[in-house]
Amino acid sequence: MSGRKWKIEELRPGLTGEATFWPNPVEGSEFPLRATHFDGRRAPKVVLTRDPRVVAGAPCLVRITAITKPERDDRGTIEVEWIGAAPFRIESVWLDPGVSKKLQVLLQSGLNILLDGPQGCGKTVLARAIAQSLGFEFVFFNCGAVIDAVDFFATIQVRASASGAPVTDFVKTEVLEAIERAAAEPQRRFLVFLDELNRCQESARNALMPALDSTRRVFHPIENRFVPIPDNVLFIAAVNRGREFTGTFAIDAAQLDRFAPLQMDYPPPEEEVKLLAQRHPDLAATLLEHVVAVADAVRRAPDLAGTLSVRATEEACVYLQHPLYAGDARNAVPDILRSSFCGRFSGRAHDANSDAGAVWAVIAGKLRELGYRVGE
Repeated sequence: MSGRKWKIEELRPGLTGEATFWPNPVEGSEFPLRATHFDGRRAPKVVLTRDPRVVAGAPCLVRITAITKPERDDRGTIEVEWIGAAPFRIESVWLDPGVSKKLQVLLQSGLNILLDGPQGCGKTVLARAIAQSLGFEFVFFNCGAVIDAVDFFATIQVRASASGAPVTDFVKTEVLEAIERAAAEPQRRFLVFLDELNRCQESARNALMPALDSTRRVFHPIENRFVPIPDNVLFIAAVNRGREFTGTFAIDAAQLDRFAPLQMDYPPPEEEVKLLAQRHPDLAATLLEHVVAVADAVRRAPDLAGTLSVRATEEACVYLQHPLYAGDARNAVPDILRSSFCGRFSGRAHDANSDAGAVWAVIAGKLRELGYRVGE
């Protein structure tokens, strides 16, 4: 999405574009739905529609029918009508078509979403892309830093008073600030992303239970009262589940039941190559294909203790495109993959009895198959 805002003179009746509408917070308005962005850019005036074919939360194609008070900066509207449904697109991360369809349904329904997948498969990137494409303000919260239930909403900081005596202050977290801003600014929408939800203990996560069900409220530890969560706040959480994750905690059935789960996975090799080509256009296509082919071989190896994230292939490409490797990138591939890929496993690549050594055996075998000269 472009960060540039539309100028009013760039817009005219008949112009078509894409927009996502949400309930209009203005009571008594003849327009039940409104949007703040038109065709990926922030609109100079609020975009309104009363077309019954427009569904809240669903990206759609619309046509401008009227612009009122174009000469004023502080008043006026952009009125539109429905043309058709817009394809749901997230260009910065690959999604299985079935998962993409389910995601679109969940976003339109307003349900809490749980992204479950291996590390580095794009969960955070996806959540950020959703916020950007739908005009949400993205609020990132690291659940791994939560020790007690109150940590979701406030942290305790100790400072010196004027007399030098220690004073304890509560400082609001990004989650609590987003909830308060959503109540004060109903025209805006907030996506609260709870990253690594299962890296905090179950007892701490219980503080989120009333926030995620029909109660839609949380305890405000500073004001010592419960506050409602406005409808313009959406929760998306991400978890890593599996035996290879030692710093995680189980999520009980009641907590899981408050989310609609979506299973993510690594992109197919051809899709991962496309994503890397977008980010590293100067790298030869053959190099990108070889890096991904080796990563895919590691991911498919049945007896390894872990797997490789898309961050690993991204890191290898960062090395390969650097001027220090200019003209010699192909010869550098074995050494770079030995560092970037094996370094994510315990032990050393030269130790065949370690996890890193087992990974190096897979890497070396695949590289030889691709025509590389690989030393021991």
